[in-house]
Amino acid sequence: MKRLTILDVAERAGVSVGTVSNALNRPEIVAEKTLSSIQAAMDELGFVRNAAARQLTGAKSPAIGLIVLDIDNPFFTEVYRGVETAANEAGFLVVVCGFAGDPAHERRQLQLLEEQRVAGILATRVGKGSSRVYSQMRKRGMPVVMLDRRSATKNQCSVSVDDVAGGRLAGEHLCGLGHKKLALVNGPRDWSQCADRREGFLAAAKDGGAKLLKSADLEVEKMTIGAGEEAARKLLGTSDAPSAIFCTNDLLALGVEHALIAAGHQVPEDFAIVGYDDVAFATMAFVPITSVRQPAFELGQRAAQQLLSEAGDEKHKHEQVVFEPELVVRASTTRSPAAS
Repeated sequence: MKRLTILDVAERAGVSVGTVSNALNRPEIVAEKTLSSIQAAMDELGFVRNAAARQLTGAKSPAIGLIVLDIDNPFFTEVYRGVETAANEAGFLVVVCGFAGDPAHERRQLQLLEEQRVAGILATRVGKGSSRVYSQMRKRGMPVVMLDRRSATKNQCSVSVDDVAGGRLAGEHLCGLGHKKLALVNGPRDWSQCADRREGFLAAAKDGGAKLLKSADLEVEKMTIGAGEEAARKLLGTSDAPSAIFCTNDLLALGVEHALIAAGHQVPEDFAIVGYDDVAFATMAFVPITSVRQPAFELGQRAAQQLLSEAGDEKHKHEQVVFEPELVVRASTTRSPAAS
């Protein structure tokens, strides 16, 4: 079957090829009646524009890239929903790339996104050695917005949550319930989010007269359910057991709870648990998990709006937006009804 071209559309609509080109790329300069005729011709023929050919002219693709650390984490699913909502409203496609902590894979994906001439990139995590790549991309004119982490400079947009405050919420809640011996199951401390959550948690513990047990200050490489289960087994093997555990994401908290219950312990009677992110799975656990809520949808939506503004507005002003977290109390710390 012959591949349709704008020449076919032009002949059907009774206009020049240049007019069809303008209708596709600069519709604001084409008369409304002519636009209607061209659209009708395209509908009759079943014509679909060739975006790849358009990019050969140097035009940017109507797409943005979203780089996420862990595509399996439901927190990022909700972030994506926010990004997609803003992008859809602006007529843009979202290309999602997960790199699972592999910096080389991240850099390859960035290269492919730039080759596809996406309008900009949202980065939820920068792998080791990738900061220079992002910096070079920005120098070449590619907008990059930091998502769920603060920008290191005021000359770049970012959307994040105050994770120090989030860690403090978890610590204050556990101390308020009377817990004195605390445990922390954390991700890599060179991740700013993990470092900030730990900082807030330690400050709250100190103020509340509690302590983070040295043997219960755990760091995992990957923040997964399996890592949470392994961390719980380590905690059970210590001589000085904590009475409460703060996990810096909900997947870790789910794993910790599963391992504790499998070992015959009760939650929260033997161990209270607080997670972070407030993903939907937290409410569906055997014992629903108290969690520090991040506004995931709003994070994604606002970051995408920033990116699209920077990509399309020469007068765009960079801003660093910081959302406040909130505590959602469930049965893993108390038998009372859920409350914020």
